Amino acid sequence: MVAGEPSGDLLAGLLLDGLQARWPGVETVGIGGPHMLARGFESWWPQEKLAVRGYIEVLRHYAEIAGIRRQLKARLLREWPGLFIGIDAPDFNLDLEAGLRGRGIKTVHFVCPSIWAWRPDRIEKIRAAADHVLCIFPFEPALLAEQGVAASYVGHPLANVIPMTPDRSAARATLDLPPDAQVVALLPGSRRSEVRYLASRFFQAAALMAKLQPAIRFIVPVIPSLRTEVVAMLKASGMEGRVTLLDGQSHTALAACDATLIASGTATLEAALFKRPMVIAYNMNRVSWHLMHRQQMQPWVGLPNILCGDFVVPELLQEAATPEALASATLRWLTEPDKVQALQHRFTALHEELRRDTPTLCADAIEQVLEG
Repeated sequence: MVAGEPSGDLLAGLLLDGLQARWPGVETVGIGGPHMLARGFESWWPQEKLAVRGYIEVLRHYAEIAGIRRQLKARLLREWPGLFIGIDAPDFNLDLEAGLRGRGIKTVHFVCPSIWAWRPDRIEKIRAAADHVLCIFPFEPALLAEQGVAASYVGHPLANVIPMTPDRSAARATLDLPPDAQVVALLPGSRRSEVRYLASRFFQAAALMAKLQPAIRFIVPVIPSLRTEVVAMLKASGMEGRVTLLDGQSHTALAACDATLIASGTATLEAALFKRPMVIAYNMNRVSWHLMHRQQMQPWVGLPNILCGDFVVPELLQEAATPEALASATLRWLTEPDKVQALQHRFTALHEELRRDTPTLCADAIEQVLEG
């Protein structure tokens, strides 16, 4: 198995629950993070080596990433696993899967690349790479079937992890936050490249919000490997002492907050499942942005908007993601309770649609691949 970033590690951890329940004693190796390691997974490289996003950023690390993929492929061909499962990270995993499958190793890809949103040309790679695709959104299997790719809808694992009615009071007690305070969670991303481009903007936006509403409390979940950089940006913004840094705990932060300023990615779906109003932001290298924007197939970037088919939450991307715009859009959620309530109804319906017995459905599909 290979999960190249924290969101994939979370998905893979849940998948491992299904595999271990179906096949007690199953051995799993490859590249993974803490959720996988906690389930006995053996990681041959640190997951952080693969957590790079954007064309320019990947180019800077290409030699190292390509070297890891070559070494991993060679080792897997020597040891010949019963199955290879690529968890998301399509730029890394699809080529690896195609190479392994071409030599006779069965392959499964977990999370359909978003060919319905951008880069539809990837369908050719998927067809060559995967014996089966495990899909987390209900419309994807039919789309893949049209292209001759076997697939199953297994629900979104996070829909079972996150409670339908989050306990805000318990989360605030855990984080030592006043029960009646207004709390904004800042989530600038889990990759170093995301934090580099977004954290300073988020902290500057927090400073503007604090001037207008001094009582607001700000919390920031930070993964340990990025803490030093985040602390430096926080000091530079002048918000040190006004922002509480958490050791991870992103789910607790989302459960506790009234609204979140959040980087585009899987975390936005987590925020939707927590029924929290959000402002989605993104900023990256200009060349990377230009190349990605040209291939975009839908008017939305954030997963909640894509799944709802509407701009249910604001998206402020690239040049639009100024501290002033981010602060204004976030504060608006704190003053419009009727809109927050309507949004929560939309997100509850989405949660119910995504909730399935994902570990069991994954194990069912994988068993068919193995028997086939």
